[in-house]
Amino acid sequence: MSEQLRNKCKSLRLAYIAEVYEQIPFDTKEQFLSDLLDEELHLREIAKAHRLIKKARFLDKKGLEEYEWTEQIHMPSHLDKEELFRLDFIDKKQNVLLVGTPGTGKTHLATGLGRKACEMGYEVGFYRVSHLVEELEKALKLNRLSSFRNKIHNLDLVILDEMGYLPFSKEGAELLFQLISECYEQKSLILTSNLDFSQWNRIFADSRLTAALVDRLIHHAHIITFQGESYRLSNALSKRR
Repeated sequence: MSEQLRNKCKSLRLAYIAEVYEQIPFDTKEQFLSDLLDEELHLREIAKAHRLIKKARFLDKKGLEEYEWTEQIHMPSHLDKEELFRLDFIDKKQNVLLVGTPGTGKTHLATGLGRKACEMGYEVGFYRVSHLVEELEKALKLNRLSSFRNKIHNLDLVILDEMGYLPFSKEGAELLFQLISECYEQKSLILTSNLDFSQWNRIFADSRLTAALVDRLIHHAHIITFQGESYRLSNALSKRR
């Protein structure tokens, strides 16, 4: 392709046509143009998904394709795996709560759902809860809390990983409660925790705040429970044997 044509593609913001036009078979003019534009749109979608995945800040690259679904994972009666993987809950602004034994695949599933959401064009944010509380406390001290909240507000899906591993200060708990309250019925949350909801008083000192937080999370939520032995522990023991 000549430099002149490349510049025209650039001016029209057709980022991929110059690279792929020779690969498109030609039967008719209309077919060629249609297939060429389809490829441009397809490559744009792939690039957008990569940008969204990078922006989400996942901690690893685990996807749904390699997720091992076992009998230790218990779904609610109104939900099946196929429906969960379609991500219908995002448009419905429902939550997915993954609760149970550490090391049984909760974070992997949350990450896989989040990465698929990015591939479907949704804005996603992945946060370890302890790190999120630190960011909220820091934003408050720097008078940037409003800006941080706006960033959360622009997301379609917020993933809160490892709720319950570390207790929070009173200020941190209140900031997290406020953020989750603002997400309530406005966007979807995926949350992972190794604690039953009845044990959340361990991390939130205020029992009334804990009850209000749980109430907001479980309303419009799909609760999936995980049982059994940790995959990481099982793997380590099998290597020793």
